[in-house]
Amino acid sequence: MQASCNQLHSSPGCASGEDASASQCPLPSRLAGDSSCLYSGDVHIQMNSMPKEYPGSPGSRNKRSGAHSCTHGCAQSRFRSHSHGEERPPDDPTPENGEHASGSFSEFRHLFKWLQKSLPYILILGIKLVMQHITGISLGIGLLTTFMYANKSIVNQVFLRERSSKIQCAWLLVFLAGSSVLLYYTFHSQSLYYSLIFLNPTLGPLSFWEVLWIIGITDFILKFLFMGLKCLILLVPSFIMPFKSKGYWYMLLEELCQYYRSFVPIPVWFRYLISYGEFGHVTRWSLGILLALFYLILKLLDFFGHLRTFRHVLQLFFTRPSYGVAASKRQCSAVDDICPICQAEFQKPILLICQHIFCDECIALWFNREKTCPLCRTVISDRINKWKDGATSSHLQIY
Repeated sequence: MQASCNQLHSSPGCASGEDASASQCPLPSRLAGDSSCLYSGDVHIQMNSMPKEYPGSPGSRNKRSGAHSCTHGCAQSRFRSHSHGEERPPDDPTPENGEHASGSFSEFRHLFKWLQKSLPYILILGIKLVMQHITGISLGIGLLTTFMYANKSIVNQVFLRERSSKIQCAWLLVFLAGSSVLLYYTFHSQSLYYSLIFLNPTLGPLSFWEVLWIIGITDFILKFLFMGLKCLILLVPSFIMPFKSKGYWYMLLEELCQYYRSFVPIPVWFRYLISYGEFGHVTRWSLGILLALFYLILKLLDFFGHLRTFRHVLQLFFTRPSYGVAASKRQCSAVDDICPICQAEFQKPILLICQHIFCDECIALWFNREKTCPLCRTVISDRINKWKDGATSSHLQIY
């Protein structure tokens, strides 16, 4: 029996400390002495009867020594197995970046599902809003397309210079005037034309959408009015007003248009902000006054900004600065009397500071969009003189 337990203590199963060996050899069974520690490959000898020994006999001491040896060996095996279990490296955790990416993807997936479920309801509300404001939306689309068509046509006619079509210019003038008259006649009950002379239209208490309605229509009508004036300038013959002079008139009209458009919304917005206090107590009335005063202060600052720009335009209009000096015939013959821009014979040739020669009208048209020489890219003008090509600003002045 002692040899059997010593063999268990030195066996590979107990020395290696595997968990299976420790679990198959329970400690109470080993201490009882009625069975041995069972491992794969061990030999088990069952003793049917044991002679009763006295406590002091050598056989009893051998039996107790063998049981103690077996108990010590298996306990040591369980301790080694537990130690090896603690030293085993843990599994690699999932990287935090992967968890964050999966979390973001999950959020987007939930958002997409929510949008997919809510899409029918959003469409229903959108259709309802469109039906409520169908008149304003349709009129806005019509005014925008009219403006884009007329603006592009005017720019093309200005670019053609002497080759511009007088019939096309007359048609644009009639088209813009007819559109404005038809619009005001359709909504004559609202007296929208009062806004052109800084008066309030005949509408009840203004809501936010009614303010946008009045200001939007007035802004487009003012654009049509000044675009019609540009068409009139296009109809003036070139021998009365040269092309270069027409460019300064276009620029002056556009700056006047923007200047006027910035002041037209003031009475409408002021009335809307003041009326905020008519339906409440003193606190709401005071808040409406403060908002209206703050709006006036902002418009005053805007006024000074437009004033500086308008003063520069007036200076250009009256001084008519030249980009160079008149070129001599000898200088023109050196370049074969051909303008690099129009590829035709020079008409009033101008010699720039970079010693390149161009037609006066050709280079004036070029400097409406650029500040450098067309050939060598030398800076000639300190700033671009916008709006000399007959274009009209497309932004909507709603404040």
